[in-house]
Amino acid sequence: MILRHHLFKSAYARGVTRLPTATRRCLSSSALEGLQKPVQSYISRSRDPYLNLSIEHYLLQKAAPDSAVLFLYVNRPSIIIGRNQNPWLEVNLALLDASRGRPETEPPGLGGVDLVRRRSGGGTVFHDEGNVNWTVICPSTQFTRDKHAEMVVRALRSCGVERSRVNARHDIVLDQGHRAARADPDDTHSTPFEAIDFDTPKPLKVSGSAYKLTRNRALHHGTCLLSSPNLPVIPDYLHSPAKPFMTARGVESVSSPVGNILLSNDDFIAAVQKHFSKHYEAQSQPTIEVDEGWLEQEDIRKGYEELKSLDWTYLQTPQYSLSTKSQVLLDADLELSVRYGAITDGALTIGAEGGASDQKHALDSRMIRRKVHEVDSWESAMGITLDHLDSWQRGRLIEWLEKMLPRPIAP
Repeated sequence: MILRHHLFKSAYARGVTRLPTATRRCLSSSALEGLQKPVQSYISRSRDPYLNLSIEHYLLQKAAPDSAVLFLYVNRPSIIIGRNQNPWLEVNLALLDASRGRPETEPPGLGGVDLVRRRSGGGTVFHDEGNVNWTVICPSTQFTRDKHAEMVVRALRSCGVERSRVNARHDIVLDQGHRAARADPDDTHSTPFEAIDFDTPKPLKVSGSAYKLTRNRALHHGTCLLSSPNLPVIPDYLHSPAKPFMTARGVESVSSPVGNILLSNDDFIAAVQKHFSKHYEAQSQPTIEVDEGWLEQEDIRKGYEELKSLDWTYLQTPQYSLSTKSQVLLDADLELSVRYGAITDGALTIGAEGGASDQKHALDSRMIRRKVHEVDSWESAMGITLDHLDSWQRGRLIEWLEKMLPRPIAP
């Protein structure tokens, strides 16, 4: 998972490795019985982000209330937004569309990249085969925001990644300084490589976290950026052209420099499994392997279908407004108010200088309650509102709307 950053420092990584073989592949009675064990370990053979997040949610809901659960998975290239985020603000949606058959969009895309709204909070992240996602589910009474990030740092240090630590934001970073002091190897919040002056590069974020808390259970999931080949192009996907024109509620992502750890997926997975078992004082146990066969379970299938629906992706969006701010049209301003993905209000102001001579025109009534993600043509949707503009202004405004609010393609 690559966290949303405009600054980054890439390192060229070794080839992505395969997940280790586990003991069971299908949703069998023995796998279901495993949900009642006090300590459980799962690993996914699927690269489908919708499936992996649905299985994760199923484990949160169905595992025994006093159990500790580890779930590890790798996704194909995909952008995962937080439960309370705005996809139009966080993502270059036109670039996603370009990867599905709109080659006129620049810069060029990577190919198929999924957009998924997860059920937990936090910021926007980019997944690909060069990073492993880890999830720990435990009783809510045992949960702290650092606990399992510290477990992952111990796993990384056991693989020789001495620079890793948990920072004040509960992320895992790699310090970039020279070795300057001795450090307590058991202190997961400091390293001998921390910055001692302003010339030392900032730590590189390699893992971020998100959380979901229920009455009795806590889910903490995070990432580990190991060997992504896509660092140079990720900012293109996570830079929305609508951001300068949008005022929004909800959670906005925080940018930080990122980098690859240069550790194989297999080594990381084995280390995390070992330290999870050690942390929960569990004997050696088989890891249950999951894949598309788990879609046979009705709850997982329903969750999968929900995550893939455009209504889930777009209609959960907190309130926002979009305005040309007199930067698109010479003497006119369009403002749209959107709540839960549907237009609630708006106006076209001719003059756009706040003077007494300004003319304010309401939107075409057919636009009210229109779902933004279902607009095929903004020229058609704007209707009679466009009659107040000359031909140049109309063309300019429609071009801008198509760029800011492109029609998504269903997965």
